[in-house]
Amino acid sequence: MNRPGAAVTAAGALLALLCQGTATARNGAEAPREVSGGFASWGPVFEASTGADATVTAGSPAVRGSGGRTWFPVDGGSATPGEGDADVALDGAIRLGGAGVGTLTLDELRLRLDGGAGTLRVRAERAGESGDLTLAEVGTGATAPSVRSGGATWSGLRVSLTAEGAALLTRWSGRPYAAGDELAPFDVTVGTGASRSADPQDGAPGVSGGDASSSPPGRSDTPTGPPDADADADAGAGAERETGQAPSAAVDRTSLAAGDGQQVTGEGFAPDEVVLVAIDDDTRYQAVADASGRVARDFPVYDTATEGAHTVRLYSVTGGREAVVGFTVLADEAVS
Repeated sequence: MNRPGAAVTAAGALLALLCQGTATARNGAEAPREVSGGFASWGPVFEASTGADATVTAGSPAVRGSGGRTWFPVDGGSATPGEGDADVALDGAIRLGGAGVGTLTLDELRLRLDGGAGTLRVRAERAGESGDLTLAEVGTGATAPSVRSGGATWSGLRVSLTAEGAALLTRWSGRPYAAGDELAPFDVTVGTGASRSADPQDGAPGVSGGDASSSPPGRSDTPTGPPDADADADAGAGAERETGQAPSAAVDRTSLAAGDGQQVTGEGFAPDEVVLVAIDDDTRYQAVADASGRVARDFPVYDTATEGAHTVRLYSVTGGREAVVGFTVLADEAVS
């Protein structure tokens, strides 16, 4: 069964950068790097074979936004981006509920990838009992990992239930789940603190399977920052002092027609900082700042975009630093 996710918002705690060099093994192969932060997004609906959906909520510090996608901060681990390998812990939880059933909590998520494929392990808690299991097999996405200076993104990873994952959901819900049932695709971005040079337009989409193009722009119930706003504001102020300037943003085209392509660029972020890109307050993409604190992201202006003013907001995962810029969508007759 196909359970696509939707592009949504995010927030999470980004740890201080820990690793500042590109490690190389003695035999010339890339050595694993310590993960310095990042986040993952996932939007499973846990639809049983009967077609009944579970109710999914997020447990802090994970956050859930419009479109049903949950965002988890990365809480340590290692990655070898050039090899497609990663072993990262994710903070927060998802809680499943439904008519006539208790709550099933899945937390302590851990994603392990070997060559872009691997497993998703969780700790399941229900009715006072808990245990660890491999919830799902994870397959390679439609594209190769996007490796950048200071980080990497795996987009559209395929997620399918294992036999023990299916058995867990069947026992909890009383409805049939089967090994191989597909859940929503999984995206993860990690920072590694690498220092090699890279172009500033090194962002990767924060969506899977073309979800962004299927949703019109508009406001959502997306949170715009993590739960501890005061702490995040302090973190943002510290990063601003480090770069010596407040972030700024600019668009390639100040006016254009619906259906055209657009690019946003930003300056003044901290090196290797993970930056989210919101179009009209709907977070859709992510990017990682280069060594100069610059980011860039191309994005489509939907055919359904309304005539008039629109905004692009760049903001750090920590929620304390942001820049906003506007552009205008012209009426068809005004486009020459």
